[in-house]
Amino acid sequence: MIDTHSHIYSEEFDADRNEMILRAKENGITKIILPNIDTESLERMLALEAEEPDFCFAAIGLHPTSVKADYENELETVKQELKRRKYIAVGEIGIDLYWDKTFLKEQTKAFQTQIEWAIEYDLPIIIHVRDSFRETINAIKPHKGEKLKGVFHSFTGNTENAYEIFELGDFYIGINGIVTFKNSTLSQILPHIPLNRILLETDAPYLAPVPFRGKRNESAYIAFVRDKLAEIYKMPIDEIDRITTQNGENLFFDNYLK
Repeated sequence: MIDTHSHIYSEEFDADRNEMILRAKENGITKIILPNIDTESLERMLALEAEEPDFCFAAIGLHPTSVKADYENELETVKQELKRRKYIAVGEIGIDLYWDKTFLKEQTKAFQTQIEWAIEYDLPIIIHVRDSFRETINAIKPHKGEKLKGVFHSFTGNTENAYEIFELGDFYIGINGIVTFKNSTLSQILPHIPLNRILLETDAPYLAPVPFRGKRNESAYIAFVRDKLAEIYKMPIDEIDRITTQNGENLFFDNYLK
């Protein structure tokens, strides 16, 4: 399995990161994608990637909740990093109107700028969407047909939302521990969505699945997400594993490993 979205470079794992990574490997995780947040997270993320080559793969981007008045300085770091070395994706980028709507204009501009860079470097984008589905779709639409590809991380929308995403191009939806929550509607929605459009993710240390809800999440727990998908799709676990892993390879690694 590929954990396509994990912040295991964060401070929450400083006490037991090596043990946590070992648990991930023992539970069938073969690769972990590390989305960036901003300049403060960059050094920690790159250090982990260097410690775990061929297992951890860094993305570069400016998270929407880190878009403030000085966002152009942050974007300059992303720009220089894209020039400096090869990254697995541009992310985590997007629009978040849950916490603060003050910088919607700046968030949108930062998002679109990073989309343009992803197209330029032929990289997938990892999209953060929270209380901003329409704004996010509208920001992407002008680039439809420009070989843009990516994943809508932590998908919680409905069937119509999913198909609107797929119409934009080579896009996937990321499913994590939310699918195991009692109040989640994903169990009703996912049967109407083809499995070849779904990626597994954790968003560790956040969104731990049942039975660990409310505790620190980690990559090994992706198995609970996979098992829930097997129940929803009425398919063997190993088939869910095979298809979602291939989806991750198709989006992130086919071009990266060329």
